[in-house]
Amino acid sequence: MPVHRSIGTIDRRTLVVAGLLTALVAGGAPTTNKPSANSTGDVPEKPSKAVTLNILDVAGNLQLTQPMIDDFVHQHADIVSNVTYSKAPAPELAGKIKAQQNANRVDIDLVLTGTDGLSAGQEQGLWLDLLPKYADRIPGMKEYLPPAQKMQELAGNSGVTVTYYPSGPLIEYLPAKVPAPPRTADELLAYAKANKGKVMYARPANSDPGRTFVMGLPYIVGDKDPKDPVNGWDKTWAYLKELNQYVDFYPSGTADTMKALANGSANVIASTTGWDINPRVLGTVPKEAMITPLKGFHWVTDAHYAAVPRGVSTDKQAAVLQLLQFMLTQERQAKSYDKGYFYPGRAIKGVDLSKAPQDSQDAITEYGRPEYDKLIADNPTEVPTDAKGLVAAFDKWDREVGGSKVKK
Repeated sequence: MPVHRSIGTIDRRTLVVAGLLTALVAGGAPTTNKPSANSTGDVPEKPSKAVTLNILDVAGNLQLTQPMIDDFVHQHADIVSNVTYSKAPAPELAGKIKAQQNANRVDIDLVLTGTDGLSAGQEQGLWLDLLPKYADRIPGMKEYLPPAQKMQELAGNSGVTVTYYPSGPLIEYLPAKVPAPPRTADELLAYAKANKGKVMYARPANSDPGRTFVMGLPYIVGDKDPKDPVNGWDKTWAYLKELNQYVDFYPSGTADTMKALANGSANVIASTTGWDINPRVLGTVPKEAMITPLKGFHWVTDAHYAAVPRGVSTDKQAAVLQLLQFMLTQERQAKSYDKGYFYPGRAIKGVDLSKAPQDSQDAITEYGRPEYDKLIADNPTEVPTDAKGLVAAFDKWDREVGGSKVKK
């Protein structure tokens, strides 16, 4: 079991998304002389002998899945004899994999990534297409929750969804400071105007809640195309610019907004399910903090994926397919509840909290929210804006909304 991460560490992935997405757009077309998707041949059911798997995490996903992987190694020593774990900032991912492939020496066997790293690898043709050819070896994929299935469709053939959460946008507040919280977009603006400097969200390019808040606003304000930041967000950009008049500064990462809520320098902040629960479990935010959606909100979902670089041997591909089959079972998915980090975390049906480890049950029972079940059931879910759209949104926000107020 990995050591539970501090809230500052949780924010590491979001701190690098903008750089990666910019690299994705600037990276050019996929190489023209790359091998076919599964050039190493058909993948056997099991490796010819036990293999060592080298796993790279660029999304913080091991917080949720390392216990599953360790269980697999313990139970299937004939398939995987050992696992090495490493972590890296997401912008380094594509360059690292491509350098190994160019040298014909790929020593990363499995990558755990968000939509950012997955898209960057797809853009440069770095991943093997395990799907649809080997989908029957991962039967748990047939049990995806409907929004997790949409996130899987977003991944194409080269990524397998291993964890999922509805994310947000939500606003978070302390009831002692905000006894009547804003419930609509207009009320949030009015509150910000009357309480200058007390509404806060972090720079969207560096923050999961900040990014989700911006992507979720088009649904709340009724924009014409919520998936098109360039041509479809007229109302959203007008709203963000007006809100900006009442914002003193934007933190460079989410952790600072949580600290601001706790110390009283902010009264209302952008949040998500995981950023609501986990900081309260860790004691960063007071337990009594509350959340509310804004009227008309849609969940903007998020997921983590498993991807296999081109050049990985068929024996190791066989081991990965066995591992993914194991991870997408109800017993293993129950471990993804963690302590609310990616709440609820599980990607497949039939995995309620009663199946989670006792420490997860205890944390969610004490710090979770009964209203989340109804909010998740009663409100639409939407896949995120695509990577190129996000790059455009981040650039416009930096230039026209809040870039000059970002506090490092």
